[in-house]
Amino acid sequence: MLKKIINISKVFTFDQQSKNIKCIENPEILIENEKILELSSSVANCDNIIDANNCIVTPGFIDSHTHPIFIGNRAKDFVSRLNGKTYKQINNEGGGILSSIELLRNATDDELFLSSLKNIKSFIDLGTTTIEAKSGYGLTTEDEIRSLEIIKKINSCLPIDIIPTFLGAHSIPPEYSKSDYINIICNEMIPEIGRRKLAVFCDVFCEEGYFNKKDSYKILNQAKNYGLIPRLHADEFVYSGGAELAKEIKAASADHLMAINNDGIEALASSDVIATLLPGTTFFLNQDNYVNGRKLIDSGCNIALASDFNPGTCTIQSLSKIMQLAVMKCNISLDEAFKGVTINAAKSLLKQDSVGVIEKGYKADILFWDIDSLEEIIYWDNSSNLRLKKVIKNGQIIFNSV
Repeated sequence: MLKKIINISKVFTFDQQSKNIKCIENPEILIENEKILELSSSVANCDNIIDANNCIVTPGFIDSHTHPIFIGNRAKDFVSRLNGKTYKQINNEGGGILSSIELLRNATDDELFLSSLKNIKSFIDLGTTTIEAKSGYGLTTEDEIRSLEIIKKINSCLPIDIIPTFLGAHSIPPEYSKSDYINIICNEMIPEIGRRKLAVFCDVFCEEGYFNKKDSYKILNQAKNYGLIPRLHADEFVYSGGAELAKEIKAASADHLMAINNDGIEALASSDVIATLLPGTTFFLNQDNYVNGRKLIDSGCNIALASDFNPGTCTIQSLSKIMQLAVMKCNISLDEAFKGVTINAAKSLLKQDSVGVIEKGYKADILFWDIDSLEEIIYWDNSSNLRLKKVIKNGQIIFNSV
């Protein structure tokens, strides 16, 4: 079926030739089924018309790092941090990731599904059309598989694309030693998840007190043996060599990076690994050690931005808010932030040939903004609530504020 979008003020999208953000004034877009068939000043006539009402149009946003499979909340952890307790202290006292693990393990399948569905559904009317979703709050073979099965089920229920990531190496459950748990991940979880094809990626929390560089290599190398693509939580609190491991293991992305050093930056700059910044987490943790995105970019790194939506350290779901934080706190430009939630986020998910730009042959994932300039996306606080008028995914309107 053909659809035609008319009365577009401007289209902002990444230009594959110049490698910059380009502005196209007053174009029309022709959609055939799920994909963009034509983008030009005047496209073929058809009966199915979508009126943009002079809105600015951008690609759908891509959130390449989320933890939405959980139940309950960790509001007490948030207040504890405001009162001076550290992430490690909260975890040692039974809060943090361990409290989310307990809640998930005690939840029924229906309870966990409905909670996770609600978590993911909220992304849609904020302009996110593709998300990566991690397991990681079960930490038993049964509960990690259950979490990934729920991601699969939600993906069939909602009109957005959900890319599943196995994160069994999120923490070390109290019932196991680290070495025993790593053996379970490598010898039980990964083979079964690989056999069932429940995940595209395998992630590891490579951090002091969790999984060191050697542990992470063992897990990710085994994951590759079963067809899972590596990605890493790297160098969030202290530099632990995560960025260098990301290059060595050929990871798709290294995420967080607040404690990255020059060796880590050089490793990412000389590789195809996307450096994914999560400024919402730094903000939510009430810290000031934001990643110096300018240094990463000037050194040759490609950066993406993501929300890190999770129950404990960031409940922000709006990528326009994440863009705002990145421009204000990470020393990057608006165009760099825009690339970070579109084409570079697509690259971190190995989807750069299908999403992240408005161009012939790409999925028709399109946002309509009631604004006059791209700057307004970060100017209006939480603009995705205030200024986003329509969301199209795969050629279908899935959100309409009118």
